Amino acid sequence: MRRILPIIVIAQFFCTSIWFGGNAVMDDIAVQFNLSSDYLAYLTNSVQAGFITGTLLFAILGIADRFSPVKIFFICACVAAAFNLMLGLNGTNLSLLFICRFFTGFFLAGIYPIGMKIAADHYEKGLGKSLGFLVGALVLGTAFPHFLKSGFATLPWKYVIFTTSVLSLAGGAVLFSLVPDGPYRKPGQQLKLGAFRHSFKNNGFRAAAFGYFGHMWELYTFWVFIPVMLANYNYHYQTQLNVPLLSFFIIVMGSLACVGSGLLANRFGTKRLATLALAISGICCLLSPIFLQTDSITVLVIFLMIWSMAVIADSPLFSTLVAQNVSLELKGSSLTIVNCIGFSITIVSIQLINIVMTRENAHYIFVVLALGPLFGLYSMLKNSNQDTKST
Repeated sequence: MRRILPIIVIAQFFCTSIWFGGNAVMDDIAVQFNLSSDYLAYLTNSVQAGFITGTLLFAILGIADRFSPVKIFFICACVAAAFNLMLGLNGTNLSLLFICRFFTGFFLAGIYPIGMKIAADHYEKGLGKSLGFLVGALVLGTAFPHFLKSGFATLPWKYVIFTTSVLSLAGGAVLFSLVPDGPYRKPGQQLKLGAFRHSFKNNGFRAAAFGYFGHMWELYTFWVFIPVMLANYNYHYQTQLNVPLLSFFIIVMGSLACVGSGLLANRFGTKRLATLALAISGICCLLSPIFLQTDSITVLVIFLMIWSMAVIADSPLFSTLVAQNVSLELKGSSLTIVNCIGFSITIVSIQLINIVMTRENAHYIFVVLALGPLFGLYSMLKNSNQDTKST
């Protein structure tokens, strides 16, 4: 039993490395396909759109509850790796580039939320700690392509794509070989189209979902634009920051925050910690104009690391709250549909920032991300007041 969680974490890390693989080498892809830098958002959103489509279909069909989640994880890891690999093949054109990223995202729907479902099936107690490690693996997987980019700076960009594809295949194979379906799994025997609507009637589930949606408004936009923030700093202050390497270290700090929040959840309360993390990340959004214009590189990097930790620390906590406020037979579908809506929100925030950001307002525009934490905090506090009145 002790070996199960490390294996799930490793598999999740390997497989999710393909998520931001395209973003890490976006400059090289832009050169090859004669694209403007604006296509960073479009490329990211093609993955997000695929993920949203996949999670919606998985949730409607109840795939995570009706079939073995371990087998689903393995199949999706292999197919996602194949689509990711196609990015680096000769003859890939612009249309195929976006198709490949879309279907990479589509099959990631069978990796990230399904990985959480597998963990929930194995760890009824201490779920917050388990999901903390699991989301931490996602963060590490998200950051890893930036590390590869910095290490492969003198090699063709396709090496990053090939490496992440191999990692995805390895992650799927490791999990399929060594992890059985969990003892707390309760298979859904039939299609339940109203699963999410039924779960949403639960006040605790609804508050956790709304908190998660507010968190998602900020999270992926922050991740996508970290390299842009650093590149803009280089431009305005004539510095020579190593953007890929710094992006890796800044994002990877969130992995430590996930593990820490998961370990502390039982002691301080899952909901309390989630609310605190959401508040801190919201404050970082509001303070970003000050720190993105600081003359000190050290102050800038420390601020971005603190923001990186706060912006993701609540993610495993919200997932824990969602899982704890839904019936066992609907757990997989409910987690999946919450992910679907959350990632739909990321497309809006990423595209919004991409459209309105200029060289002149780049220091100020990220204040807009505070809208997400504010909405999430309002939802969480409103729910607390309703719970108090009902007792």
